[in-house]
Amino acid sequence: MRLEDLNALDEESAARQFLRCCGSSRWTRLMAAARPFASAEAMALVADAKWSALDREDWLEAFAAHPKIGVSGSHRPGGSRGPAGSDWSRGKDAERWSDQEQAGVADAAEATRRRLAEANREYQARFGYIFIVCATGRTAGEMLDILERRLKNDEAGEIQLAAEEQRRITRLRLAKLLEADQDTTT
Repeated sequence: MRLEDLNALDEESAARQFLRCCGSSRWTRLMAAARPFASAEAMALVADAKWSALDREDWLEAFAAHPKIGVSGSHRPGGSRGPAGSDWSRGKDAERWSDQEQAGVADAAEATRRRLAEANREYQARFGYIFIVCATGRTAGEMLDILERRLKNDEAGEIQLAAEEQRRITRLRLAKLLEADQDTTT
């Protein structure tokens, strides 16, 4: 999708496009209302500002839209769901992007995959939400090390770390959003 096309969409359609990048319904509405953007970098800066203005509940809604680390699209329970259990689909792009981001897990040893699953359960039991990490370019072992370190964090510090990881993921996905339709036309 070109930035000009995103800028030209009605607010609801734009919000659905932003939903492909972040599962917070409030963030998607704020982003749709903030258009037009002069450039991709301007959009990314606004995205950061809107994200940092959100509260914990908005962050948790965004986290809930992610699969657990190590769970690919074909193994996700219930498929992709939109914000707050709505019927909005994040779409195949969001699933594909998530699978690409977690590619480091695909060839991991079975023991590493089992420990990731176990640590994911421990993390969710401890903090009440899934482990969020910007997985792009990271191996399963690296993600497991990060997860095990973050299990030792206090709740206040961990939610801030998770929110920062979500911000980084969203930034990457905003760039992918502007590339998504171009990939099919070239």
